[in-house]
Amino acid sequence: MSIEGGSHGKLLRLLFGHAVETAQPKRILDFLPPVPKGRTVVIGAGKAAAEMARVLEQAWPGELSGVVVTRYGHAAPTERITVLEASHPVPDPAGCVAAERILQGVQGLSEDDLVICLLSGGGSALLTLPADGVSLADKQEVSRQLLACGAGIDEMNAVRKHLSAIKGGRLALACAPAKLVTLAISDVVGDDPAVIASGPTAADPSTYADARAVVAKYGLALPPAATALLAAEPDETPKPGDARLAHAEYRLIATPQLALRAAAAEAERLGLNVLLLGDSIEGEAREAAKVHAGIARQIAAHGSPVARPALILSGGETTVTLKGKGRGGRNSEFLLSLAIALNGLPGVYALAADTDGIDGSEDNAGALISPDTLARAAVLGVDAGARLADNDGYGFFAALGDLLITGPTHTNVNDFRAIMLL
Repeated sequence: MSIEGGSHGKLLRLLFGHAVETAQPKRILDFLPPVPKGRTVVIGAGKAAAEMARVLEQAWPGELSGVVVTRYGHAAPTERITVLEASHPVPDPAGCVAAERILQGVQGLSEDDLVICLLSGGGSALLTLPADGVSLADKQEVSRQLLACGAGIDEMNAVRKHLSAIKGGRLALACAPAKLVTLAISDVVGDDPAVIASGPTAADPSTYADARAVVAKYGLALPPAATALLAAEPDETPKPGDARLAHAEYRLIATPQLALRAAAAEAERLGLNVLLLGDSIEGEAREAAKVHAGIARQIAAHGSPVARPALILSGGETTVTLKGKGRGGRNSEFLLSLAIALNGLPGVYALAADTDGIDGSEDNAGALISPDTLARAAVLGVDAGARLADNDGYGFFAALGDLLITGPTHTNVNDFRAIMLL
């Protein structure tokens, strides 16, 4: 397919699909541990956990059993591994049931046994087991406040881990003395095992003091029980170097950078000059969009740092500080801000989407823009600036018919942003 041979939107969708395909759970087959002398127990959490379980059980040569939890609508057919579904991004009782069953499943194991933990983005909300004295309602309120305040994922997880009985390495402790191998798909900047799904099987460098600092930084008003627990510091999470984690091994099977490089290679094959900004873009989505727009204008006006036809690629995880009442989504917000900043710059098309198929909590992965986005919105009486102020990127692109809806992709390697200049 040449650049001239298909529509601009089709080409951007093709590149997004290529990135997603590269990060599919089938990559797990290259990272499987040997069959143990004893039992094999599979546990896991995340939006890709069910598909990871399906791939694993089809390839595993020995006996196995276990439980994984995924987001509602993200299940996959399995025979030996039980797949449960729960709520994301705000936890629900089903997530607590799943966490309890997972903990029960790793009790009483021996050194001859093997636990395979399948983790992916979303696992933090799905694997919910409040610490003693904290209720599910408390955890739900904490989650809502963290999601709305604009905190980064590492900051959110520092709080979550210290209000949990299973996150921050505590699940790894429960698996001992069995050998534990975690197979993870990263959706976080830096691919830090301590941050992916709030690190239930990894050492946790964050502390109760760090969690309190996040609460203070964003002026959060946590429920009294949560505040009391963070102040009391009853039992710190296991830290790097903790001998109790000697039985635990961690393997990354897919990362955001892997997906971006795959998309970049495909774009170059199609004749585009690629500028890869990396997989670590953070900050407010609307502000990140302005920076991307500035780079696009530089390319359009001066042919640098790459010449047209060009593709700007980036990943990472931006944030949205909710001030309005719109339906949000960080990729939709990014694109709406980008469209406003570009103001109809000729020849510029863009797609931004979450690789798991869910932008925030809505049914879209993201959206697309073109040089006529603002003009078409004006004809429909849709005010781009007002929608951005209301955090309503979803509503804006829904009105134009420019939402990108993929359904569950069965992976999650964070956000994918592609800006094409022809």
